[in-house]
Amino acid sequence: MKYKKNILIGIFIVLGMYFVLSFNDHNFKRAVDACLAASQKLSKSKITDLNEAKKFCEEQIKKDN
Repeated sequence: MKYKKNILIGIFIVLGMYFVLSFNDHNFKRAVDACLAASQKLSKSKITDLNEAKKFCEEQIKKDN
């Protein structure tokens, strides 16, 4: 009985880690999108090169982590 309970706890831990790690990339993409939106809204002149702005946002977010 105790052995079965330990196996179930192990399975839940593995599933929990899978979900946390799979949503990590999703959260990063949302943070980059928010950074792009804020940079366009805050700058007086609209950003014309979105790839350059996206690269800048990704670097800033990775640097903070």
